[in-house]
Amino acid sequence: MMKTICLFFVAVLFVSGQIFAVDQTPLNAGAKQHSANTQWVKYENNPVLGGGDLGTIFDVSLLKEDGEYKMYCSWRPKKSLALSVSKDGKNWSQPQIIFTPNPETSWEEVINRPGIVKKDGVYHLWYTGQAQGKSCIGYATSTDGINFTRQSEKPVLEPEAGWEKNIAVMCPHVNWDKEEGIFKMWYSGGEQNEPNAIGYATSKDGLHWEKYAGNPVFDADPAKKWEQHKVTACQIIKRENDYLMFYIGFRDEPFAQIGMAKSPDGIKNWVRYENNPIIFPTPDGWDASACYKPFVIQEKDKWLLWYNGRNKGLERIGLAIFNDKDLGF
Repeated sequence: MMKTICLFFVAVLFVSGQIFAVDQTPLNAGAKQHSANTQWVKYENNPVLGGGDLGTIFDVSLLKEDGEYKMYCSWRPKKSLALSVSKDGKNWSQPQIIFTPNPETSWEEVINRPGIVKKDGVYHLWYTGQAQGKSCIGYATSTDGINFTRQSEKPVLEPEAGWEKNIAVMCPHVNWDKEEGIFKMWYSGGEQNEPNAIGYATSKDGLHWEKYAGNPVFDADPAKKWEQHKVTACQIIKRENDYLMFYIGFRDEPFAQIGMAKSPDGIKNWVRYENNPIIFPTPDGWDASACYKPFVIQEKDKWLLWYNGRNKGLERIGLAIFNDKDLGF
């Protein structure tokens, strides 16, 4: 009799463990099955940057020039932005600090979360400055992509709207729209630890910005468990007929994953990818705790997606590859 009872409790524990594992595995129950070449596959030698003597490297923005990838990254121990380069997107150089806090101002004791655009031979850098529990966005330019000059001692974007909670605007992603002749920025606003939603702003010169009156343009969907808490830190790619978004979805404050959405104008009528999330933590892996801040570059026959994965308190950069030119979305 005792043996039967023991076996019963072992079975219950096993089943409970399986239930817990399913809850931690963020694949949608109704997601369609895809062939191997239409899945995002994590690079086998991840992480590609961070850890060891470098510590946490997080929230990156990339350019590709002359066959070389340039990764502008947030280097937490240095409270600064750094640049690392790679020929293949997998093997990266030692980060070189390219932008540090300005001790003469009161709003950027820590610098992180860059957005980089190259236009007419000039590198335009928008970055997050943090101090006294608040985040703002600054602006600097460079002719070589290494030596940057601030274009204002004051932030170019501050948290003033109600949804920004007068606390934080951060994670700027900026595109230059040649047809409209304006810079378009998608940024995150809300709380300091993790912002709550995504807003939109435009500028003719990169310095003076006008926020969209209908902000935020992208909110968490409470009906989707994987992103029910918050959405943030997006990248936007303008395509022929729409705008493609890669973004972070938070199930709760510590657990984050990556998804896709699209919109006809980059502002309204967003449609989520039905098989979100596309990147999610690997149990017991280097990114077991969360997957943050995607940045994607499309190649001729594949897509490369870099993201920062967290295991407990350490964040590092990893790579995922989609081996097809058509995302099916």
